[in-house]
Amino acid sequence: MGGVAGRNGKNQTVRNMLLSLAVVVPVAGTGYLLLPHEGSGRDPVKTVDYRVELLSARRAAPYPVAAPEGLGTDWRATSVWYRAGERHGNGWHLGFVDPDTEYVEVDQSDGPALDFIEDSTQGAEKTGKTQRVGDRVWQRYQGEKYNALVRTERGVTTVVAGTASDRRLTEMAAALRDGKAKS
Repeated sequence: MGGVAGRNGKNQTVRNMLLSLAVVVPVAGTGYLLLPHEGSGRDPVKTVDYRVELLSARRAAPYPVAAPEGLGTDWRATSVWYRAGERHGNGWHLGFVDPDTEYVEVDQSDGPALDFIEDSTQGAEKTGKTQRVGDRVWQRYQGEKYNALVRTERGVTTVVAGTASDRRLTEMAAALRDGKAKS
């Protein structure tokens, strides 16, 4: 008699487990289908509208703040800030994802150039080569993480750097327009 009760208990446990699976599997499957997950076609890059920050920076900065004009909609701004009187002086930053989904940033500062360039280029080194973009000459930097175009003009250093190709860095540098310094 003891053996029969044991088998029924075992059968009851297996039956309960199968019933639980019958309820849980459809619920989990529905959740998987409805919730977004990697590869679902959603773009994980969060874009920002930098127009207000650009206007504020152009009013606050003691130098003409540069920002791109005329880039296509496939260039997406991802970060922006202006900081007055920081370690690197008055600093402007604008980050983008380019059409090839690589990173490009525009950084400016009126502080000491060497440390600013080191930080902005992620330690890239001057190649000794220059590149004319429009009517300006830029110094080329190359590094393990970022490549960059750098120019210092009237006490302001501008860096265009990132993981993007040299062609995309040049495209960004060519699109830069300086706003008016505050009067």
